Amino acid sequence: MTEVATSATSERLLVIIDPVARRVDPESVRIAKDVLGAGAATKVCLPDGPEEFARMLARRGSRRPVVVGDDRALVRAVSLLHRQRELAGCVLSVVPVGAGPGVLSLARSLGLPTGTVAAARAVLEGAERRLDLLVDDSDGVVVGAVGIPPLTAAGHRAPEGATAVSRPWLRTCQSLVRTLVPARPARVTTAALPAATGPARLRVEVDGETLVDLDQPLEAVSVTPDGSGSATVRVRPLSVGAAAAPLLGTGRRVTVSGADFRYRADAVVAGPVRRRTWTVFGGGLGLTLPTSGQEPRRA
Repeated sequence: MTEVATSATSERLLVIIDPVARRVDPESVRIAKDVLGAGAATKVCLPDGPEEFARMLARRGSRRPVVVGDDRALVRAVSLLHRQRELAGCVLSVVPVGAGPGVLSLARSLGLPTGTVAAARAVLEGAERRLDLLVDDSDGVVVGAVGIPPLTAAGHRAPEGATAVSRPWLRTCQSLVRTLVPARPARVTTAALPAATGPARLRVEVDGETLVDLDQPLEAVSVTPDGSGSATVRVRPLSVGAAAAPLLGTGRRVTVSGADFRYRADAVVAGPVRRRTWTVFGGGLGLTLPTSGQEPRRA
């Protein structure tokens, strides 16, 4: 781990540069460091791995944390702050840097600029926005959305017999799993996902009311915070012939139960579980976003 201190104006920033970002796009990392260093007093940390990443974040003191990295680094920082019970009193800033399809999709959906200069300027000139999170009954945090079943980057179920070698998206998930601290083997699996054997039969409850029961085969379920302290639940029934209309629900607490199922939470594939409850944590994340007058977008 390397630390580099620079001096500029009054605000103090702790800039944590994810090692993946340094490897895949060193030029964007250099630009981010230059822009941030010119506008604030920065302490730059170059952790070699997730343990040092966690240690630097925990020792930030009064400095505002700035993460330079992709969606995996963003989720890692939010998860660590949640486990330390410091999200309420912390404002997180992010400069998205990454290479490859989909690695910045979460950052984009939250309203973060994906251009390095614009993102670094937003860190210096933007304003705090409080965003809703989902927190599950194993204390896992979801920044974006939950999807059942977990889908590939192209939006389709994994093909029969697919492996990590034939599915680049799974290698990304496995890399994220290895970087999460501490490891949660009961929640996240790194094994190759089996192909879907048929439609899911799940009970979906919203604030204690059953939206769909086990007798209705399902194609997919999604749970997404809507920014009002509630989550939007969208259930797509299995269609035979004409497309079935989706079932919609809104509430603060969502429980899915039934046969073993896996789900995607942000970029993490988790499970299998037989029951999982997500509760909306209203305004749980303070994120620095551009002062454009536009509300953060959700996926």
